[in-house]
Amino acid sequence: MVFTSIEFLWFFLPAVLALYLLLPPAARNGLLAAVSVFFYASGAHALVFMFLASIAANYAAGLVIARYKDGGRAAAALWATRVAVAANIACLFFWKYVDFAGDQVGLHDLGITLPLGISFFTFHGISYVVDVHRGAARPMRHLADYGQYMAFFPQLIAGPIIRYHEIDDQIRNPPPRSQRLGDIADGFPRFALGLTKKVVIADPLGPVASVAFSLPGNPNSATAWIGALAYTVQIYFDFSGYTDMAIGMARMFGLRFPENFNRPYSSVSLTDFWRRWHMTLSRWFRDYVYIPLGGSRGSTGDTVRNLWFVFLLTGIWHGAAWTFVLWGLYHGTLIVFERISGIAALPDDRLQPLRRLVTLLLVIGGWVMFRADDPGQAFDFWKAMVTPHGYALDPFLEATITPQAWFALGVGLTTVLLPRDFVLGKLMDRGWSGAPLAARALAVAALPYAALLVAAGSFSPFLYFRF
Repeated sequence: MVFTSIEFLWFFLPAVLALYLLLPPAARNGLLAAVSVFFYASGAHALVFMFLASIAANYAAGLVIARYKDGGRAAAALWATRVAVAANIACLFFWKYVDFAGDQVGLHDLGITLPLGISFFTFHGISYVVDVHRGAARPMRHLADYGQYMAFFPQLIAGPIIRYHEIDDQIRNPPPRSQRLGDIADGFPRFALGLTKKVVIADPLGPVASVAFSLPGNPNSATAWIGALAYTVQIYFDFSGYTDMAIGMARMFGLRFPENFNRPYSSVSLTDFWRRWHMTLSRWFRDYVYIPLGGSRGSTGDTVRNLWFVFLLTGIWHGAAWTFVLWGLYHGTLIVFERISGIAALPDDRLQPLRRLVTLLLVIGGWVMFRADDPGQAFDFWKAMVTPHGYALDPFLEATITPQAWFALGVGLTTVLLPRDFVLGKLMDRGWSGAPLAARALAVAALPYAALLVAAGSFSPFLYFRF
């Protein structure tokens, strides 16, 4: 069950909202934990038991760590935290990377099925035990409350990644009944924006990118650029659309999620890009990996090592393939260059148009590696993009670029030209009464069209479900 399915939009979500309106505040977390597990089981089937085991193990670890700390046993608390973190990492490695590691040594088709959202809920589990050990938040005493944090269906499969200390108080203190209708009304515009971005902009470009990257032989320049641009627009509107829907639904249930995107294609450097793209992932790596490693407090060599390591992990986190590893190192190398050269420290308004263009081109180049089937295909695309040759489109690709796809590509690329501080999602997040009239009109006008596309079955799974 996905957010853009008839089952979710017309049955599951309305039913859960109706139950939420009827139940007392004290029952909110239990309701959301239960329906979230059902939501997960509808897609993961038997793997839901692995997910439940992860919830139970991290819940128990939090209680043990807190007991050791309260009892003055700091060393035991530290070891319990290390064991819990190692267990989470081991679980992630087994389910996500053993097949890939086996391929490298000749052991193929081990038959390990990747659980939905494992990269996200594993990071939630690590955040919980580390925040409890650090004293950033107290452990949850009730399993339903902790289950609500781990399993909350709007962010369960593809984020945003919520660090435990960001949401702790909101889970413990549900809003009163008198606030519920207002929360639903306030969350609706953001949800409508996300649905529109997904089915109106991202989905029509999915087939274009798929065909461009699946054609036999080396691509010509037209094919390479159209495929790269289509995927660049698709992945942003797909992922940010999912995030908008998640933030909007969380608001409907009285929770405030952190922003995950801030106009990343308007960045003036790769450093700026990672402050604007998948911001909750960047902050997670900053808080739980980069800073514990020493961050930028040591020598230049130490900082370079830490940055490369974090971006290597960022690439690996996205998937078990050499393309993701190289994509992470690609970004890490560019970030290191910007830091050493001083580009990262330049004022944002210095040569802004040129820097925005160069950064966007570098990001597009990175997405080619991210989307390619293997590094060789990525290099073929890069070669075709920088050495112009051939502008005739393959008939299969030409047939895929419908008027709807051209419209989606045009709108997606045009948004790159908007001012850097114009973020439609933030305007929508002011709620129905606080959002500008134009934003509310857009939600009302676009939502029926998006709903018709969903009813017609012209949607595809969110890209980040595979990560």
